Amino acid sequence: MTATTMPEVQISGRRATRDVSGILLIDKPVGMSSNGALQRVKRLFGARKAGHTGNLDVLASGLLPICFGEATKVCGFLLDSDKTYSADIKLGEVTTTADSEGEVIRRVTDFAVSIEQARSAAANFVGDIEQVPPMYSALKRNGQRLYKLARQGIEIEREPRPVTIRAFDVTELNDRVLSVHVKCSKGTYIRTLAEDLGQLLGCGGHISALRRLEAGPYCVVDAMTLDEIESALIADGTCQGLDAKLLAPDSALQHLSDLHLTDDMAFRVTRGQAIEVGAVTGVGEVRLYGPTGEFIGIGTVLDDGRIAPRRLIR
Repeated sequence: MTATTMPEVQISGRRATRDVSGILLIDKPVGMSSNGALQRVKRLFGARKAGHTGNLDVLASGLLPICFGEATKVCGFLLDSDKTYSADIKLGEVTTTADSEGEVIRRVTDFAVSIEQARSAAANFVGDIEQVPPMYSALKRNGQRLYKLARQGIEIEREPRPVTIRAFDVTELNDRVLSVHVKCSKGTYIRTLAEDLGQLLGCGGHISALRRLEAGPYCVVDAMTLDEIESALIADGTCQGLDAKLLAPDSALQHLSDLHLTDDMAFRVTRGQAIEVGAVTGVGEVRLYGPTGEFIGIGTVLDDGRIAPRRLIR
């Protein structure tokens, strides 16, 4: 499996901040935290406001959508979206962190696993399951990150959490390393999935490589590396070329129905009022557009069929 890596690029001087809105797809490299990638891109764009849409481990690479300005209002929808990963699972070794960053605490050498056995075992995890979050995670307990407690040698009980594994395909077995493809719901820990698979196979295992391929409607093939972003900025001398790479906020919401409003409806919605729009099928959220086709925000379908504004885009 290919992972994207790059050396740290020195950025000299301070860029004046500006208001910029949109979604940028980046290919986070191995060795950088998601927040580190976010802050790097935020500085390059000179953006006043930015947020990412789902943490990737330092040892993982791949798709990390970055939301700027008004687009941060759709971050929650991308956090809640399904994700797709490719991963390598090294069999025969259990580590403290369930990935290659941790210390090996159990090693099994006398075992044999076929790809058919691995595929049969992986099938047991497809569907609605419960996972116990790893201690080395960013979850908080009493205001403290679990990984900080783990580094102090403290382990606390964690409640299982429901997740959905939509696909868990074993694609290759090479020298006791399984290559897998996973499509899953939010909140899934691929490290835990690898550890549980290794336990079921009787030999243990941990993640040796991880790459996010998809997040919601987005795919890593459409993402830019940090090196490409840096090069584009140097070549252009301004942010205009980079701004052209930004996706509209509503590109993250294509799974929602759309509703086009009249002038009067749009006026009342932007003033925080619920509106009647006639027969509305379904419940939940809808994309709201003004009379000229501009995206104005997200609405919630009320029990009486009216639409109330939920998040509005300036």
